[in-house]
Amino acid sequence: MTRVALIDDHESVRLGLEAACARSGNDVVFSGAGVAEYVEWRESTRSRPADVVVLDLTLGDGSTVTENVSRLVAEGSSVIIHSIADRPAAVREAIAAGAAGVVSKSSPIGDVAAAIRTVAQGELLDNVEWASAVEGDREFADAQLSTREREVLRLYAAGLPLKVVADRLGVAYSTAKENITRVRLKYVEVGRPAPTKVDLLRRAMEDGIVSSEGSRGD
Repeated sequence: MTRVALIDDHESVRLGLEAACARSGNDVVFSGAGVAEYVEWRESTRSRPADVVVLDLTLGDGSTVTENVSRLVAEGSSVIIHSIADRPAAVREAIAAGAAGVVSKSSPIGDVAAAIRTVAQGELLDNVEWASAVEGDREFADAQLSTREREVLRLYAAGLPLKVVADRLGVAYSTAKENITRVRLKYVEVGRPAPTKVDLLRRAMEDGIVSSEGSRGD
């Protein structure tokens, strides 16, 4: 029996998936709204990772696609993205982070059960249509950062610790951290994900926020 975790911040979606898993003989070991909640459950119960995690593409807790997929894959779970299929850039990010494939939320619920069976056998889903959509999403888009977000990004990407960035700008550390989180989310939204500090530097240089000469800090 395949052990399945369902992560989606819409309870109605989770309830539908739970019913489908029950009909197909899968064991739903966790159902919740976020990856952090799932990890806390595993640690508190000392449960081994689920065989397959069905994961919503975008959660409402501020986490990124790369963070969520990478964390789950690193624990040994196979990840199926359950998405409404209208964000090819985020789909590309999920697949790059190690997701086994994507099932549209508009698909029959039985398709999710079939996808779970396929992935549980160690196979990837047939993502031909998704790959086509992803490959066609190559527009270099402006992330439309605010003035403050550009200031935080300029200093942080140039090499300064976030606490120093906050002190330099006269804002709280939490404010600077929130700005960097929003910057990452905005870049993901336009198909230019920046999950690491090196990626943020690259984006800042692409957008003229920092120069190659100024990339080692002020």
